[in-house]
Amino acid sequence: MTAIPVKTAGLVAALLGAGVIGGAGVEALHHANAHAALLPAPPAITAPGPASAPAVMPDFARITAEAGPAVVNISVSGTRKASLAEDEEGNSDEGAGIDPFELFRRFQGGGGRGAPPRDVPVRGMGSGFIVSPDGLILTNAHVVKDASEVSVKLTDRREFKARVLGSDPKTDVAVLKIEAKNLPVVKLGSTRSLAVGEWVLAIGSPFGFENTVTAGVVSAKGRSLPDGSGVPFIQTDAAVNPGNSGGPLFNSRGEVVGINSQIYSQSGGYQGVSFAIPIDLARGIQQQIVATGRADHGRLGVTVQEVNQALADAFKLDRPEGALVAQVEPGSPADKAGLRPGDVIRTANGERVVASGDLPAALAQLKSGERVQLQVVRHGEPLTLTAQLAPSGARNRVAAREQAPAQGGKLGLALRPLEAQERRDAGVAGGLVVEQAGGPAARAGVQPGDLILSLDGTPATSVEAARGAVAKAGKSVALLIQRGSDRLFVPVPLG
Repeated sequence: MTAIPVKTAGLVAALLGAGVIGGAGVEALHHANAHAALLPAPPAITAPGPASAPAVMPDFARITAEAGPAVVNISVSGTRKASLAEDEEGNSDEGAGIDPFELFRRFQGGGGRGAPPRDVPVRGMGSGFIVSPDGLILTNAHVVKDASEVSVKLTDRREFKARVLGSDPKTDVAVLKIEAKNLPVVKLGSTRSLAVGEWVLAIGSPFGFENTVTAGVVSAKGRSLPDGSGVPFIQTDAAVNPGNSGGPLFNSRGEVVGINSQIYSQSGGYQGVSFAIPIDLARGIQQQIVATGRADHGRLGVTVQEVNQALADAFKLDRPEGALVAQVEPGSPADKAGLRPGDVIRTANGERVVASGDLPAALAQLKSGERVQLQVVRHGEPLTLTAQLAPSGARNRVAAREQAPAQGGKLGLALRPLEAQERRDAGVAGGLVVEQAGGPAARAGVQPGDLILSLDGTPATSVEAARGAVAKAGKSVALLIQRGSDRLFVPVPLG
């Protein structure tokens, strides 16, 4: 129910500004709830056939007539913490539906004029769909977040109080139950058979307009977003707006293939880019919640980043593909499996990892205790590692150890070793601190005060070690930078 903004970390934000990592258009991702929606608006798939055959449009009227009665309107009420400033802005009334990704606006300030946050009543709305005749309903977790009362309204105007059987914020899936029988249900399909360019149909309650129908095409599959969820989203251009959250996305055969969840927007309204949770993932979460009341996600314990051409050159990769390991938590499954910063993960349980977001997407469907086999490239050599995933709630502290100095000519950096107390404060085993930055490194976004932990995977134990790594580098060198608690590989071109 409350807004859940997603921040860009300080190091990432600075590097975005420097143009080091791609961030074009990271303006606003909104949940499609009472103040953020998800509704696309393009075409449908054409029936396969000879080139001379005319294109066949999906029968949207039939799909709507058959599936529409199983799509419900969800109203929620509850309370949330709000500052005085937020309350005066009017966020206390309809805030239940206001959702995340209100990009860098509300969450930058902190509190309202120093006043402590207080409980304020909120109301919101969203959508959902019935998956069993006895009243099981799927929707978004953010639709019912902080809700003390949930009401479900059917297309025949009947209303029911609903119980939240469980909610999984990580994947944004929630399961509700109403006490009724012989209810209409949707047909569930599979995302695997969904094709890019295929027609899709969204049904929901944007702005409270019940059973609104919009159509579009699948723009992409397996899209990762900067929300940390690891969900391989379906991107569409079907019009989705506030109130559409939790509603179904249908394929041209009238089968549900996704749950409308978020939109990309600079205004808070539909701008042609919408995201849906794959139904295959949602069904797995539903089964777990029905069985245990909660969802279990396996956790590897790594921070990964995208591999661009500069990083591929620095790590001597054949192509800019995979998930580059920037950080491994001590004691985590990744640590126990032998993963190291600088490793590039190319497959997970046989699934190809092309973009870094493919890794969390592959792991999102695995439970704790399950094993994942990783195909890794380390120093240009292939390697196979196996990790047993830990519960998602487990957390490991970063251990502190010892370290040394550095200085860089071609990089344009003045470096020195970390003092023992600095190592303890930063929670690192060693590294070099940047005292001055200029030339290629500064243009790449490196700043004074940054810690350099490694160069092309070689630990930055001394200035001499850094010089040696730069001397052996090719067209660019990959610096593992720590700024605050953030770590990221930064490619620096070498003249």
